[in-house]
Amino acid sequence: MSDPKWHKLGAVADLKKQPLQALDIGSVHIALSYADGKFGAIGGTCLHDGGPLGEGTLDNACVVCPWHGWTFDRLTGESPAEAPAAVARFNLKEENGDLYVGLEPATPDKAPVTAAHPLAREIKREPGQVRVVGLSTTAMNHERPRFSTSDYLLETALTHAREKLGAETKLIKLNDLSFRACEGYYSRGADTCTWPCTITQQDASDQMKEVYEALVFWGDVILVGTPIRWGAPSSLYFRMAERMNCIQNQITIANRVLIRNKVASFIITGGQDNIQGVAGLMMVFFGELGFQFPQFPFIAHSRGWTAEDMDVNVAHVRESAELRDGACALVGRCAAMATALISADQPVTSTERGGRKAHPI
Repeated sequence: MSDPKWHKLGAVADLKKQPLQALDIGSVHIALSYADGKFGAIGGTCLHDGGPLGEGTLDNACVVCPWHGWTFDRLTGESPAEAPAAVARFNLKEENGDLYVGLEPATPDKAPVTAAHPLAREIKREPGQVRVVGLSTTAMNHERPRFSTSDYLLETALTHAREKLGAETKLIKLNDLSFRACEGYYSRGADTCTWPCTITQQDASDQMKEVYEALVFWGDVILVGTPIRWGAPSSLYFRMAERMNCIQNQITIANRVLIRNKVASFIITGGQDNIQGVAGLMMVFFGELGFQFPQFPFIAHSRGWTAEDMDVNVAHVRESAELRDGACALVGRCAAMATALISADQPVTSTERGGRKAHPI
């Protein structure tokens, strides 16, 4: 290799004041670090998704990417977590109180060799009957589960879909899944929220992938059940919704619609009112993902703000033929609409939305 071209970075005394900084020298991007009496210079662009390593943090001997947390040894550029991968290493020298960097890499980038994530595959509906996903968002004690009015009506709807409509059904209880909360990568930059979700890519134990599989690939109808909690859907619902930003974000940054020809509806129950507020909140969210709604897209039950006798509320739902019939009719409307959408076979893969221009990635 020819002698590197040396570039003066500045006074050593000044550069020691910053543990980590980003340097852009023409087309060369470097993460310069100083710790334990020694400088290190490695490539400034993360190999995972292009994050600016020099804007990250130091954790022991590693530079941590500020976007998704990939780590690289600050002296060698090698990644102890994502091995075998490494960003380039650059030579440094000190002369007359100044620090110089060689602009030709002493070692090259070594991109990680990984198989594509299963969720990155083509979205294609396989032939078969209408498929209905029941999504329970009720939180409760696993060892001593209580009766859930929303789960009861949700399971009533799924039984009707399976036994009377000939649909395939699947019940997902968020309470049974272990999944991490959204870590807000979108807040750092639109492109940092990826599909599949970065958490799912990096954490094989994260069970949010079951929800992604069901909603994006498998289901034609998504029937969401939730209790009313302080005038809103459950906390589990919001935890799931935040993790689904990676679906909606594909529309805004890449004009790529992941949800195609799918129907959503809702079952809402509670000991207090605000049914319309809960339904409206959920409809806006699922509409932004790309779901469509049947006529009269939800059923609900509440005995109002003053009805604190919850045992009476539970008994009312258990005994209400009207609510059971309503749940069956709701899933019937959804299945009919899904059948029509499937027959039309006109998947929406991109869309123009006023004021929401896709950004190139």
